[in-house]
Amino acid sequence: MKKKLMVILMVLALLTVVGATSAQSELIPVRLQLQWVTQSQFAGYYAALDQGFYEAEGLDVTILEGAVEIVPQQVVASDGAEFGIAWVPKVLESRAAGADLVNIAQVFLRSGTLEVSFKDTGITSVEDFRGKKIGTWGFGNEHELFAAMRAVGIDPSNPDDVTIVQQPFDMSLLLNGEVDAAQAMTYNEYAQVLEAVDDAGNFLYTADDLNVINFNDVGTAMLQDHIFAREAWLAGETDGTPNTEIATRFIKASLKGWIYARDNFDETVEIVLANGPTLGTGHMTWMLNEINKLIWPSPLGIGVMDEELWAQTVAVAIEGEVITAEPSEGAYRTDLAQAAVDALIEEGLDVTGEMYEPQEVEITPRGE
Repeated sequence: MKKKLMVILMVLALLTVVGATSAQSELIPVRLQLQWVTQSQFAGYYAALDQGFYEAEGLDVTILEGAVEIVPQQVVASDGAEFGIAWVPKVLESRAAGADLVNIAQVFLRSGTLEVSFKDTGITSVEDFRGKKIGTWGFGNEHELFAAMRAVGIDPSNPDDVTIVQQPFDMSLLLNGEVDAAQAMTYNEYAQVLEAVDDAGNFLYTADDLNVINFNDVGTAMLQDHIFAREAWLAGETDGTPNTEIATRFIKASLKGWIYARDNFDETVEIVLANGPTLGTGHMTWMLNEINKLIWPSPLGIGVMDEELWAQTVAVAIEGEVITAEPSEGAYRTDLAQAAVDALIEEGLDVTGEMYEPQEVEITPRGE
């Protein structure tokens, strides 16, 4: 009797393993290409993976980290990933060059781009850039800055008007006095200035020492992080499942991850850190808080395109010769994101964040 019971238990265990393996094999594998390394800028996707939101939608998601030499548009266009994350003008440029990329979910509603200077430079407006040394990263990150200058009669290509300095992806040139103003993201380089300390560990600067120009206020802000895919892929299917359905499931789980990041702030920072970022806890905490500000509130529902902001982005892109004409029809679609948002509403989730309030985050030495 005892031997018979042991055989039954072994069979049940084997069936459990086989069932689990079978369930796992039924998950549809998809890849997401980030535009940079693991950090809180992408917290929603890591939260969705950690919390099982992708698996609940029948997806086996692999998140691919970015790097300087990795261009998400190229990766997706060459079928190296089903989904990518990038700024809208960069994808518009790739689409104009022939890549069949389409914006399927606009996650960031606001631009995070700043131009930062010390107060003793006297730079309080874009007009004050005239005759100064102005830093920018280039690589497609300069369009908001250049459009703002051209709008006030400063030609960024004319050294008699302004000296444009190619800066590294940090604030070293500003801190060393090599530029009068430097490009920064609210969630990254701006914090690096505040995190700077002397040899004794004392902070060197506070926000009161800085002047900040925000391109959302200037009127040349462009839409940034969004989810995109190939039109040809969206028109096909995977193992009998329409890829539009797979995309909707992916968007839903990703947006649910961003909702989790908003409502479970500390836990999400830990999720990001567990995935191996190169920056410290303090910096990751600051970053998530600033990223949430770029998303929330989302009056139309997170991921659903705001047509006015799209039009402004396109106008700035044309003015800056990123593209020469309006993007072709189908450059973005809202149906998939809207279906995802509707499904999340049915689950009782807050998709607009109307009552969202940022966290109070303290700057830490060197972002540690």
